[in-house]
Amino acid sequence: MTRRTPTPRSALRDIRWPLRITRAGMVAERITRGFWPVWTILSALIAALSFGVQDHLSLEVFWIAAVLSLLGLVASLVIGARRFRWPTTEEAMARLDASLPGRPLSALTDKLAVGEKDAASAIVWRAHLDRMAAGLARARPVVPDLRLSERDPLALRYAALTALVIALLFGSLWKISTVSDAAAGGHAAPLPSGPSWEAWLEPPRYTGKPSLYLNTLGEDAVIVPQGTRVTVRLYAPAEDLGLYESVSGSDVAAPDPAAPVRAFDFEAARSGTLTISGDGGREWQLTVQPDSPPTVVFAGEITREADGVMSQPFAAADDYAVLRGRAEITLDTDRLDRRFGLAAEPEPQEPLAFDLPMPFSGSRAEFTEALVEDASRHVWSNLPVKIRLFVEDSRGQIGQTETREILLPGRRFFDPLAAAVAEMRRDLLWSRDNGRRAAQILRAITHRPEGFIRNERAYLMLRVAMRRLDAGLAQGPLTPAIRDEVADALWDVAVLIEDGGLADALEKMRQAQERLAEAIRNGASPEEIQKLMDDLRQATDDYIRELAENAQREDGADEPDRQAESGQQMTGDQLQQMMDEIQRLMEEGRMAEAQELLDQLSRMMENMRVTRGEGGEGQRSPGGQAMRDLQDTLRGQQQLSDESFRNLQQGNRGGEGQQQMRPGQPGGTGEGNGEQQQGEGDPREGPGQGDERSLAERQGALRDQLAEQQGRLPDTGGGDLDEAARQALRDAGRAMNEAEDALRDGDMAGALDRQAEAIRNLREGLRNLGEALAQNGNNQPGTDGQVQGDGTREVPRDPLGRTAGSLGGIDSDQNMLQQNDVYRRAIDLLDELRRRSNDRGRPQMELDYFKRLLDRF
Repeated sequence: MTRRTPTPRSALRDIRWPLRITRAGMVAERITRGFWPVWTILSALIAALSFGVQDHLSLEVFWIAAVLSLLGLVASLVIGARRFRWPTTEEAMARLDASLPGRPLSALTDKLAVGEKDAASAIVWRAHLDRMAAGLARARPVVPDLRLSERDPLALRYAALTALVIALLFGSLWKISTVSDAAAGGHAAPLPSGPSWEAWLEPPRYTGKPSLYLNTLGEDAVIVPQGTRVTVRLYAPAEDLGLYESVSGSDVAAPDPAAPVRAFDFEAARSGTLTISGDGGREWQLTVQPDSPPTVVFAGEITREADGVMSQPFAAADDYAVLRGRAEITLDTDRLDRRFGLAAEPEPQEPLAFDLPMPFSGSRAEFTEALVEDASRHVWSNLPVKIRLFVEDSRGQIGQTETREILLPGRRFFDPLAAAVAEMRRDLLWSRDNGRRAAQILRAITHRPEGFIRNERAYLMLRVAMRRLDAGLAQGPLTPAIRDEVADALWDVAVLIEDGGLADALEKMRQAQERLAEAIRNGASPEEIQKLMDDLRQATDDYIRELAENAQREDGADEPDRQAESGQQMTGDQLQQMMDEIQRLMEEGRMAEAQELLDQLSRMMENMRVTRGEGGEGQRSPGGQAMRDLQDTLRGQQQLSDESFRNLQQGNRGGEGQQQMRPGQPGGTGEGNGEQQQGEGDPREGPGQGDERSLAERQGALRDQLAEQQGRLPDTGGGDLDEAARQALRDAGRAMNEAEDALRDGDMAGALDRQAEAIRNLREGLRNLGEALAQNGNNQPGTDGQVQGDGTREVPRDPLGRTAGSLGGIDSDQNMLQQNDVYRRAIDLLDELRRRSNDRGRPQMELDYFKRLLDRF
């Protein structure tokens, strides 16, 4: 079958629609370019006439403007018509062809000039035509160019269009009809003769209701809010138009009857009629809706948070919106126990007032909020008071609640010493006559502070406040300034004593237990009990952490001996369960049982101490010693791997480790033989004092050290874990040997791979050995607080019975960071990252990694 050669006719048939649309676009383009002055002049004329410019022009100016506008319009039409040319099909084809690659339309109309009778040339020519015909399938209509910026650089067309839009929005097209009047020598027709009037109703803005224009209002009965302003304008003499109303409730001032415009302005206070008498007048029946006063009620009982912040829920409502509110608190002297410092006549005190919170968004017509304030430092704190709530609307109307008798919530002090200091502060604020009595009691408190005031800083602050109080009393009557200064100082002392501030974790835990016991006896609120329980948990965790850290520090000392006085073991789960049980008993009101369980917890925590004995090295258990030796070897291998990596970065292929150990970084020494390995640098040495041997020699020393430690591994009773641990350590030794060979050959990259393998095997061996010791051991003294195992097999544990992980972590399934500890731990991690990022001795790659972490978090 022979293939037909594409022809221009077939090509035009294939692109007839893109060609037609392109031609239509050319028509629009030429019309736009030729006639844009026409619609610009028309738009400007329509805008001017819609605004009534013709009404303000004299006859001569009007005709001159009309003639110029007409001449400009005709000239634009003539010029545009002369320039306009209807686009031909050939022009459309040329534009469409120019938009296609290779100009396929032109190619289809070409003829073969040379080799027309040559069969090969004919085939090539036909292939060329076929490719051009295929290119026509991608033909798309050409978008017309309607831009006029070159022809209209001043953008007159946009100015005229903007004027037309404004005229349509704010003008009136009906004013164009007045052109005939202006052309005849007059202006707009005069207003019809006779009386006219206007009237408005403007509700108060706070109601959110719209104003009403009575001239266009069809109804005669209108309902308006109370306080609506009525405005009436009469444009006629008094004998033609008059106003009569019965809604103001008072006589409205009458304007001058001879004035051309009489204005009336009054407020609709009651329902009634509004009548405009005379020709064209009307009458309306106004119904005034009264604006009721706002209401406010207590929405619940007042509560107190653990830190003394009070919360009083309330509900308020109004017809439209509550503007503001306040709470007023006064002292209830009838219920006051006038003894001790309160026996003196109190100094005058203004009622305690707080602004009620209003909704930031949404409606204020009806809402429920809570007054949250802290009155802990007020003299009436924890004393009987009366409270009332007031709300006000935009008309100034007041609504209030009933008077409620309460104890003003404030911070309560459960530490006896803190409570006494806070009471002396209250007595001073109650009356300055209590100054000498408060000074005497404070001197009695601080007479023998040993064992009583456990916070030295609080004691010093209290003595300074006492001296200031004595100095003020010596000058005569106590002045308000000195009284307030001493009161502020006593408050800081009471808070410091109550919240702690002791450096010793055991004292913190004791104080937390005492405050909780005091709260149980005094019937504290659930919020206060929850806060004190949280404090006790925190103090207990700090105490246990301190025990573990002290035991870890003593781990390398000579002749250590650690044993629990009671010999009993308590796990973290058991401690958590005991605290949860205490809290549950208190929530159920079983205070006696809670107090007994708290005393039991106190005795157990007191007995959980780490002491030093007189034994020697023989009391160190082999299992724990083996774990520590392997951990030292692991740290040494990690340090050596870091130095090898730095040498690789610096291009040092010779294997010589010139980098010195950083101060404070653990070295590769073991503790099993009681001395450092030969040639190992002391990790506590400063820069320039470390190991000068080659990396290969140090790698060989670590391998020999590991082999020696493998020979001293304790018998864990066999089993899969024991075999897995020994196999992992053998693999670690093999990897160390290969790393040494690679270092001697200058293959730093291969040495790093073997060192990484050794580190993995060491970690695996430590983990399996720890698990083997844990499975086969029993509780025995000899490690950090507690151990498991017999005399030869043990796993070190912290005071809560958790096994120490192979890398110094805690091997426990429990989440070690509970509640707020997570945030404290996050802050510690950030601080550590910042500290390490400022260590210029670290590799640049590590510093860049720290920087990326800090930028992210």
